[in-house]
Amino acid sequence: MTKKMPKDFLWGGATAANQYEGGWNEGGRGPSIADILTGGSVNKSRRLTPPAPLEDEFYPNHEATDFYHHWKEDIRLFAEMGFKIYRFSISWSRIFPKGDEELPNEEGLKFYDNVINELLKYNIEPLVTISHYENPLHLSLEYGGWKNRKLIDFYMNFAKVLFTRYKGKVKYWLTFNEINMLTVPFGGIFCAGILDENENNEENRYQAMHHQLVASALAVKMAHAIDPNNKLGCMLAYHNGYPYTCHPEDILFAQQYGQLHNSIAGDVHVRGKYPGFAKRFFEENNITLKIDDNDNKILQEGTVDFVSISYYSSICVSATSDGEKTSSNGSENIKNPYLKASDWGWQIDATGLRYVLNQIYDRYQLPIMIVENGIGAIDEVSSDGKIHDDYRIDYMRKHIEQMKEAVYDGVELIAYTSWGCTDVVSASTGEVRKRYGLIYVNKHDDGSGDLSRMPKDSFYWYKKVIESNGEEL
Repeated sequence: MTKKMPKDFLWGGATAANQYEGGWNEGGRGPSIADILTGGSVNKSRRLTPPAPLEDEFYPNHEATDFYHHWKEDIRLFAEMGFKIYRFSISWSRIFPKGDEELPNEEGLKFYDNVINELLKYNIEPLVTISHYENPLHLSLEYGGWKNRKLIDFYMNFAKVLFTRYKGKVKYWLTFNEINMLTVPFGGIFCAGILDENENNEENRYQAMHHQLVASALAVKMAHAIDPNNKLGCMLAYHNGYPYTCHPEDILFAQQYGQLHNSIAGDVHVRGKYPGFAKRFFEENNITLKIDDNDNKILQEGTVDFVSISYYSSICVSATSDGEKTSSNGSENIKNPYLKASDWGWQIDATGLRYVLNQIYDRYQLPIMIVENGIGAIDEVSSDGKIHDDYRIDYMRKHIEQMKEAVYDGVELIAYTSWGCTDVVSASTGEVRKRYGLIYVNKHDDGSGDLSRMPKDSFYWYKKVIESNGEEL
């Protein structure tokens, strides 16, 4: 046995419509929650504005980095890198502008027809996220977001249209992006579309998560019925929290942190029921979920075929100490003194990826996809007109090395898609200058730039990685 990736391993990249697509008011598309979030260099922290965009504000998601008009060029570049798979999301409000209509917007479907057909032309497997931080704005204003059970039916109508339209073309689906972000306030807006600050409380977020878990299970069952070849996965933002000290209370706290932020959602998706510790957590935090009589049966019958995760960094957690704080993906916790950090303070922990992959596989024994991994950095065009992003290559190299170690450990890993394979708008800050891409997009936080594309050094490095199936790092 050697440290080699499987022969059929799926290398690729990932983006999301709300951060990449643009064309926010074209092709019959309606507004989404992302379209009323400010951002850019003026507003480092994103904030919600009234439903109608304000003239004196910058809304980076409106144009984003404009996949809507550059899809053909970008897919050609993905093919040049050798992608085997490309993860993207379908904008719900492009298909159902308000979210609750009976019939879809045909012009929106034709756009994704073109995208999917172009991917298949290059033998790139589409991996489609059905809902990725872009609920139609109307569903928030009229129904209050996912805390309202009515959204299950609207989502199922959306999912049925996709499963039917793309039968035989799309095999891999993710039901919700980072569903477990609903354990933190960040997720109330992004995951659930709960826009009223007073309503973004713990009980409403867990109620929204329950509705999404039911919707996911129903979608899994529907997708398998429409096409038995369909493979449905859950998607977790994996929160890797180490105990800050070896104090037993810190060890227990770290375990409970992982249970809360990773395993409640993961267990329901994979095992079809809430884990035992969830009952105690809900009781001790005065959380009372409204669960319909048939929900438990639905969850049991709609378990996923694989698990997917985002992994960027790790943090430390403690019940006994107040260490120096640092940010991570959607949360803030204690800085690990043994790790370096990105320009945005996210601590770089490649070894943690091996730890996480083993942890997930030991718990679930299902195939795993890493569908987001990358580093947000400030990329500068050098005097020779190129972008020498050695820091990104170093980040990816070390994480892929640990992926190979995990495969050698016995983990069934089937795909890796680097996040923001083309520069996108940051979900957390609304900035373009927080660049993740292997492809540079000439777009800036003041709205300037001609949106031209240029491969970075990491583009050519990753091409060799894919060509060698991970041997040439």
